[in-house]
Formats: sequence, structure tokens, C-alpha cells
Amino acid sequence: MKNSLPITKGVDYWTKRISEQEMPALCSTVRDLEKLAKDDVSSLATLGRSVLHDNALTTRILRVANSAIYNKGTNHVTTVSRAAVVLGFDTIRNICITAKLLTSLLENNNLSESVYQRLIKLMAHSFQAAMISRVMLKDYDEALREEVFIASLLYRIGESAFWSIGGEFVDNLDQAILVSPSVKDEKAIVREHLGTSFSQLTQSIARAWGLGDVLTTSLSHPDERMPEIRTIFLANEISEALNQPHVNPEKLNDLLLAAAEIQGISLEQCKSRISRCAEATMRLAEDYGATELIQYLPDTAEIILCLDKPEQKPQFRDADLVLQLKKLRELTEHAIQKADFNQVVQTALEGILDGVGVDRCAVMLLSLNRKQLSARVVFGESAEFFKQELLIDMQGELNPFSQVVDAKKPSLIHSAENSQLMLVQQGKNEDLNSKVNFALGFMVAPIVVNDKVIGVFYADKHASERPLSQQDFDGFCHLSQLANLCFGLTMK
Repeated sequence: MKNSLPITKGVDYWTKRISEQEMPALCSTVRDLEKLAKDDVSSLATLGRSVLHDNALTTRILRVANSAIYNKGTNHVTTVSRAAVVLGFDTIRNICITAKLLTSLLENNNLSESVYQRLIKLMAHSFQAAMISRVMLKDYDEALREEVFIASLLYRIGESAFWSIGGEFVDNLDQAILVSPSVKDEKAIVREHLGTSFSQLTQSIARAWGLGDVLTTSLSHPDERMPEIRTIFLANEISEALNQPHVNPEKLNDLLLAAAEIQGISLEQCKSRISRCAEATMRLAEDYGATELIQYLPDTAEIILCLDKPEQKPQFRDADLVLQLKKLRELTEHAIQKADFNQVVQTALEGILDGVGVDRCAVMLLSLNRKQLSARVVFGESAEFFKQELLIDMQGELNPFSQVVDAKKPSLIHSAENSQLMLVQQGKNEDLNSKVNFALGFMVAPIVVNDKVIGVFYADKHASERPLSQQDFDGFCHLSQLANLCFGLTMK
């Protein structure tokens, strides 16, 4: 029953449900392949027979086996057993697992659009991490590279498998996460709903399916100094860093430097390898028939190229009414397509930052107890500082943020000395004025979902110390209101 709520929660419940009810074919395939790996005499012939009944799977395996990544100038192979002879059993086994995994996860037609996009994004990042890990072990033997590839691909199998289930329970968790104010809150919400964490679920599935020591060790001891374990961890961290809406150059450089040390090469050589890996990742996704993933694979080469450019002084933006109109049209399209929360947020903030012409804008979400407001997504100047440092206490009747939330109406704060004085008198947010300058002013608009305020849009021109105009406020309101319309349609 896809929509039924579990009677009992916990890692054992979800492992059994995923293995026996939701993904039995994938579970059975993985277990069979692991058994075959121990039988050198009959494994090749048995492997060929085991996939013959699945024409789509056989086609994908042969396309990948004949791809530029695996077929290094040898003759075109036309059977799975022949491919195993040419490439080796371990390689074909992992190609088979990857093909079956992608098919099982991406061909569920019962998922809501929001959950489906979440799943595709998650699988794209896992696939990218798997390719990065393979590149990082370029100078190691093929068997180890393949083992690390499949371990990196399955590094988040618990989370991927859960989202692929679909149904009301999954949709409810998806919506709860979308409006959570921080990664820490996300993890708490997942544990509350599932009775376990996604990481623990992955470890349990890895043990139940016999997915090998490399994966289980990388999950239980990610700090292990063995090259293959360290590579899996770094590949996933690099993929995560590359896929942020605004990449943190310092963090990404540190990760690439660590990856270079493992490979015994220079930082520049490592950057070159990772950049070239991006195109190969897209080609391999196509060979696996998983073209849906490509939209969520970042332009790695361009991101890494930007790391080497000298930091430029901030260029303050002027209002761009043409761009504002473009973003409003995109939001209208999002409303029609019922795009997910993150897509709407990104489009709205791009319109506010570059269309309205502010220095900084953000989506700030209320905590579960609605007593604090924290920045979740920030664009513009000092974005990381704003995101990490600013936490607004929502107490106090004269708090302008509380007033916007309570009234469900946007506000242009030109000067709020009384509000600031009240906050200081109450001992709340004494350093608030150093981060949100009341004298310079700022704009706030509620984020409303199903008639409930879950946070606010925020924008200011503090970096350039320019005053906010009525035109700025009108554009800000128009974009935030249309974004709220999108949220309402998506959540329904």
C-alpha cells in the first residue's frame, strides 16, 4: 500500500519495506550479482542468462559497455556475457547494478512533481560523485575504481529509495523539509517522520543487500584514511559543493586541494581532471538512458574556471525592468508547471537581486516553534556572512519582522528606531543593527503557504548605502506575491 502510514517506524521497518515491497527487483538483482561474484566458474554464463529476460536492461548494459569510458578501442560487443569477458565480471556487475538502480528509481510514475524533482536531483548528484571518485582513482587498478564508483553511487541509497516510494507519507515529509529553516532542522524532521536518519537507512540497506565492505566502511567510518574510503567521502563533498546555488570558492578549493593530495598531483591538475569529468558524466548518463539527470549536473568546468579568476570588487546593480519582466514570466510558468519550492525561490531571488537591483536578498524561514527567523537562501553581497550569522528573535510587538508575519503584508522599513530600541531594551538581538541596518532600511514580504506564513523574503541595499525607492518596493512586492502564488499551487 503506497499511501498507508507505517504502523511502526524505524530503520528495520523501512529497510524491510524498501527491500521487499518497494524495490524487490533491485534488491534481488544486487543479491544475485553478489552471489555470482563468488562463483568464478559459472558466473559469466549465469550473468548473461540472468538479464536476458529484461530487454531494456540488456540494451542499457551493452550501450554502456560499448561507451567511450569502458570500451577502449576493442570490438563492439553484442552480448552481456561477451562484455563480461572483455571488460571483466566486476565491471559488468557494477554496470548492471547501476542500470537497474536508475531504472528502479526514475521510472516510478506515482511520484508528485516535487518529490520526483527531488529524487532526480539527488540521483544526479550521486551519479556525479560516482564519476568524480572514479576519476580521482585514475592511477589505481580498474577493479578498485569500479568498486569505489558503485559505492559512491549508492552512498545515499537510503534517501533515494525512500523518495522513490511516493504516496502521501512521502509527500508530507517533502513539504515539511521544503519549509524547514536549516539543514539541522531537516535532519530532525526526517528522524521524527521515519524514526531513523537517511544515513542509518543507507547503512542498513547496504548490509541487507550485501553491498560490500567499501560502501559500509565509507558510511560507518568516513574519516578512514584508506584512499578509497577518503575518495568516496571527498567525491560526495565536492559534488555537494558544486551544486550549491552560490558556490563557496574557499570551501570548494579546500576540497579540491584534499582531492589533489590523495591523487599525488597538483591542484591545477586536479581541477583539470574534475572539469573534464563533467562532460564524461553527461555522456554516461545518456548511455544509461538517464537523460533526466543532465538538467541537474552543474557546469563544473565553468565553476572551477571561476575559482582562478581574481576576486572583483562588487558591482552595484541598477534596476533592470526587462529582467524583472522575464523573471515574472518564469514564475508564471512555474505556477502552471507547479514547480518545486527551490525552483520558485531561486527565480524570485534572481528577479529581486538583478531585476529590482538590490545589493542582497534572502529567503528567511521560521523555526518550528516560530520564535526565530533564519536565512535559508541568500543572494548578493556578504551572502555567506548573512546566512551563517543572522538569527532574528521574533519576540516583541514592535519587531518589524514579527509585524510582517502577523499582518501577512509586505513592508518597506525606512527607519525603525522605535523597533530597534524596543529590541535592545528587551535584550533581544543587540547586534541586529550591525547586520540589518535600520537606518538604511530594508524590505520584507511574507512567504505564505496555505494561508500560513512560513517565513519572509528580505532585501536591502546596505553594501552600496543607497536608499530604497517606491519603485524598488513595488518590484519586490510583485515578485514575492507571484512566488507565493506558486507556493500555494505547489503545496496543494
